[in-house]
Amino acid sequence: MVRSSSSSTILRETLASPFLFMAFVLTGAIYHYADQCFISHLQDIADHHHHIHVTRSTGVSVSNISCKNKKLPFAMGNEKGLGGCDLFKGKWVRDYEQPLYEEWECPYIEPQLTCLEHGRPEDDFRHWRWQPDECSIPRFNASLMFEALRGKRMMMVGDSLTRGQFTSLLCLLHGIIPDESKSIHREGPLTVFSAEEYNATIEFYWAPFLMESNADNPYKHRVSDRAIRNRSMDRHGVTWKGADLLVFYTYIWWINGLRIVEGSINNDASSVVIPTDDAYRLAMKSLVEWINSNLDPARQQVFFTSMSPSHQWSYRWGGVNGGNCYNETSILEDGSFFGAKRSLMQVATEELSKSKFPITFLNITQLSSARKDAHTSIHKKQWGRLTEEQLANPISYADCIHWCLPGLQDTWNELLFAKLFYP
Repeated sequence: MVRSSSSSTILRETLASPFLFMAFVLTGAIYHYADQCFISHLQDIADHHHHIHVTRSTGVSVSNISCKNKKLPFAMGNEKGLGGCDLFKGKWVRDYEQPLYEEWECPYIEPQLTCLEHGRPEDDFRHWRWQPDECSIPRFNASLMFEALRGKRMMMVGDSLTRGQFTSLLCLLHGIIPDESKSIHREGPLTVFSAEEYNATIEFYWAPFLMESNADNPYKHRVSDRAIRNRSMDRHGVTWKGADLLVFYTYIWWINGLRIVEGSINNDASSVVIPTDDAYRLAMKSLVEWINSNLDPARQQVFFTSMSPSHQWSYRWGGVNGGNCYNETSILEDGSFFGAKRSLMQVATEELSKSKFPITFLNITQLSSARKDAHTSIHKKQWGRLTEEQLANPISYADCIHWCLPGLQDTWNELLFAKLFYP
């Protein structure tokens, strides 16, 4: 009671004094204004790096800080902001300002993804932009991304599709950094891109099941009898713990069935074959448990990329029997085709939504399902020598899982950028 009375007296005295009252109001306004302007200020730092006074001791000069936008810049044409806009519901529109980089400009693209270099005769697949129904995606800004990553680690965890997204991100970012200030290093399952000027790393970690498996070798993982070890998220997680921003992905490796092993991954005697949905749920539960037990929401962020669709059977979208993505140069516009297993999507959303730690779900599956034109198909470096029978029937060896770069996966990273800076 005494504390309440004292607080009331102070408040009355504050309101009674014109000067104290103005200070009270101004302080509240500043806090509100600063919260609304933080992202815009970060944008100014990135866009006007050479015009802002920066020193090692004092950082950014206060006299040069200004906020030009009264609302978060994501809310383009929509007063409700992100709360009223589903980024993942929209349509593909032609945009000849795409792509944001050229294939030959990015030294990090592996030959399995360089479609033009490997003879793709047309490049229409590169000139599409994803347009949400109720807002616009902010243009990818490499300087802003690196400013946010200054002194931090970003890590993408998953399989070759994750590696494609990782590579896309490097292609979008690396051009603003001088060659002598960047490097890439590979050791075992971990690939690390370093940006020295920002003291930042962007990393890819090979773990196709997230859990320990018999496919964990990043170079030799073609196993027909796939197995994962139960309760093994810590096997790889010890490397993930220190990352400030984590992006997880796992899907395609689960489709053909697998064994769950107790104890050693090589212990066949303890293995049990379980349905795909049950195995995937086990992985999602384990991932959520690991995140909640090992990460700090005050300093770390987690994203989960939904299932990357495939286009291996054209009859499923109303095409010819026996076809696939080979020779496909147009998109699917009606939005009815879903190129992934719906039940696994449901499992992922159910389990991830139970996490106490906030996980941002990048729902790229439906929008990517329209892009039957964007796969590498036959226009890539092949893993082995093709037979005469295969050469006579290109459909038989067309890759309808992976994506050309530049291409669709750049859109995934534009969406990641939007969710990261305009949540």
